[in-house]
Amino acid sequence: MSVRLETVPPGPDLDRLLGPLADLRIEVFRDWPYLYDGDRDYEAWYLSRFAAAAGAVLVAAFDGDALVGASTGLPLATEHADFTAPLAAAGYAVDRLYYGAETILRRRYRGQGLYRRFFERREGHAIALGEFEALVFCGVVRPDDHPARPADATALDPVWRRFGYDRLDGVVAAFPWRDIGDDRETAKPMQFWIKRLAHP
Repeated sequence: MSVRLETVPPGPDLDRLLGPLADLRIEVFRDWPYLYDGDRDYEAWYLSRFAAAAGAVLVAAFDGDALVGASTGLPLATEHADFTAPLAAAGYAVDRLYYGAETILRRRYRGQGLYRRFFERREGHAIALGEFEALVFCGVVRPDDHPARPADATALDPVWRRFGYDRLDGVVAAFPWRDIGDDRETAKPMQFWIKRLAHP
């Protein structure tokens, strides 16, 4: 299958993709380990804030005209306090960090190297902005005995380490959403990872 990547900064092209991006987020994050019971009202609010952030970027993967994957980023200082506070408390200069908000890909397109290309493009964008020392992101931590854990579930930690990221032990955000089958939101632990950006 032929997939092309496009790097989309804030503006009309990004605005046109917010609907498909919301649908993709709801679809992919419904799977393990996020188990997100998607909410279109929340998605509209969240993505409008993302699209308005100076320095934001969407790395979009298309199969034909269909959006099949996405990697987003924005300056950490423009993000929700739930994500800035743990890093600030750990002594990091929030305004020098770029935040990798998500990297998502439909299942049938996985295992083709697109995940690494997403990370490389997002890192390149952060470096080109010229003001960021490192890129950070976080991933949900689920207990090993979680009843919804698939038998073949594998952690992405080794992948992220191969991409040059280090786990920031003890630097954990708490962010709420409603899991599939639940009647209310609960806060989930989100472990931070970091990579120093190599400026030319």
